[in-house]
Amino acid sequence: SGASLRYSTGTGGEGSEGEGAGPGSSDSGGSGFSLAASALPERRRPGGGRPRYEVVRELGAEEVRWFYREDRKTWKPFIGYDSLRIELAFRALGSAGGGSGEPAAVEPVCVRSGLYEVDVASAESYPVYWNQTEKIPVMRGQWFIDGTWQPLEEEESNLIEQEHLNRFKGQQLQESFDMEISKPVDGKEAIHSLKLSRNHVDWHSVDEVYLYSDATTSKIARTVTQKLGFSKASSSGTRLHRGYVEEATLEDKPPQTSHIVFVVHGIGQKMDQGRIIKNTAMMRDTARKVEEKYFSNLATHVEFLPVEWRSKLTLDGDTVDSITPDKVRGLRDMLNSSAMDIMYYTSPLYRDELVKGLQQELNRLYSLFCSRNPEFEEKGGKVSIVSHSLGCVITYDIMTGWNPVRLYEQLLQKEEEELEESWMSYEERRLLEELYITKQRLREIEERLHELKASTISKPPVLKFKVENFFCMGSPLAVFLALRGIRPGSSGSQDHILPRTICNRLLNIFHPTDPVAYRLEPLILKHYSNISPVQIHWYNTANPLPYEHMKPSFLNPSKEATSAPEPESASAAPSPTTSPVLLRRHYGESITNIGKASILGAASIGKGLGGMLFSRFGRSSATPQTMEAGKDGPEGDDKKATTVGSPPLPHSSSGFFEPTVELEHRIDFELREGLVESRYWSAVTSHTAYWSSLDIALFLLTFMYKQDQEETDKSSLDTL
Repeated sequence: SGASLRYSTGTGGEGSEGEGAGPGSSDSGGSGFSLAASALPERRRPGGGRPRYEVVRELGAEEVRWFYREDRKTWKPFIGYDSLRIELAFRALGSAGGGSGEPAAVEPVCVRSGLYEVDVASAESYPVYWNQTEKIPVMRGQWFIDGTWQPLEEEESNLIEQEHLNRFKGQQLQESFDMEISKPVDGKEAIHSLKLSRNHVDWHSVDEVYLYSDATTSKIARTVTQKLGFSKASSSGTRLHRGYVEEATLEDKPPQTSHIVFVVHGIGQKMDQGRIIKNTAMMRDTARKVEEKYFSNLATHVEFLPVEWRSKLTLDGDTVDSITPDKVRGLRDMLNSSAMDIMYYTSPLYRDELVKGLQQELNRLYSLFCSRNPEFEEKGGKVSIVSHSLGCVITYDIMTGWNPVRLYEQLLQKEEEELEESWMSYEERRLLEELYITKQRLREIEERLHELKASTISKPPVLKFKVENFFCMGSPLAVFLALRGIRPGSSGSQDHILPRTICNRLLNIFHPTDPVAYRLEPLILKHYSNISPVQIHWYNTANPLPYEHMKPSFLNPSKEATSAPEPESASAAPSPTTSPVLLRRHYGESITNIGKASILGAASIGKGLGGMLFSRFGRSSATPQTMEAGKDGPEGDDKKATTVGSPPLPHSSSGFFEPTVELEHRIDFELREGLVESRYWSAVTSHTAYWSSLDIALFLLTFMYKQDQEETDKSSLDTL
């Protein structure tokens, strides 16, 4: 496409399907009006070369191009597959409704990878899977502006097309290679003209058409430039082309969707309704760029669908608004629309409504997608969930079926066990035994009743699909789990917090300065609080190391500022790899340093590693108990014994300390901080900065395309 676009590219509309110039047809010559547009696609015509001469006829369906416009921006062309089907529906509408006088019913056309439908009769497009107040206008393009290939407004385009056919239909067009067509039009007079409302059009030949503005300023400028010796066309004319630069074909089709991703929002959706739709659109557009760059060799496709669960909930109605004072009302309304969602979720009265709202929306979207894509389940399509903020907690509770009532029952059972161990009189013990027998009888009756109901009505699963990957972004899930009593274990398996039978892979993504985000790995194995999260690769990193090959690197704990410095006290072991040791004070502070430290120069990393080697090997004989005490730092006497899930770190022959238990898969993944990033400012903005990140888009697609990539990259991974 490095060649200049010629006038003759404007003659592409005159011909039936299958006619076309060879793919290499270009012309470096031409008049001063030709556009050297290396960024623009050259007109391509499938189906072989064009005949020596063509005659002017009505535009073929493949030469018309349909456009859509979002957010009042410029018109964007539909891909050839979509445009051709819209045009065929448009022609079917005209032919079917012509005889009866009534508009014919035409099925909506599914476009843009199935996310939208086009109503040809109303010339509007609307989303399939979510609600949108503003309709998206669509337009049929026949005549196009030179250079930008933006369509003329449909009304003017129809008038020009009608006039063109009335005047030139049946006339022969010269072969596009003829040099005569490339001559300037300076000396040519207009052979035909058409007056429009604010413009007029001049035909200098069959395929040399110019549009002129009839505004007063344009007329004055045209008069002055013509007196200076310039032609009318070169001074103020806009070259028009008939038919789009590229013909539409059914082969120009989007790839098959093999993986759908439900994007779940967190708090604040009531304050800014529709925000999750815009955020998902940003994530989808970013993922498209990554797909084109890194996964273009795969024939499959990942689709992102927004899950908007908040707006349909009634909750308390307007009770909270009615008790809100009027002073600083704007701030109070913002808090009511955002932070109040957390209070709703912790309320036993409204929690179930939030859970049911998200659960029903997830199942609705999945059923709707499968009904419109029946081959998705047949071909083993997969489903992942990307949740943000509070949405992570609600999604987790839906998948696991966690309910606070169950926690309350566990507390009651614990109290009963403690009561049994205490001393009581004969009468108290007799009454307690009667109470146990009554409760046992009640449970049996409830189970029998449940079995009878289950035999008549089969209870549907909580979710209609299995979750392949659960991505948490800026998630406070770890805090909720900790407050529910979950403590580190000793297995190193994800099953400790989320069974693999429910979700194949759990991944926790966060920005170093996101104040809402917390780590999950220390809830599985305690000593991972002293291991840095995995650094997410930058989007433009050349040949990045696969995440499963990245070994953990230890943070270097030290005493709190209030403690006296003890240079000889033992501290946590360095990594069993050559990863750099990063300074660590308090985790809340250290997490902000990890990304920055990881991008320091090689000299500082080497210095840090060398210092670690000289300062640690001298104390390699320290007992595990001493090491654990040093690791616990200020907690000191409270945690002298090793905690469950935090085994002692044995000494290895290599001189490094290696934990006896490691995680099966890493869960915590951290974005890298920018070199010029303000930590205080990013603490405010980082919680909402995930949606348009190319690094995150590449990270998500890397795990979702993992199986497809493994087949093509198997040899390279073996070599590595």
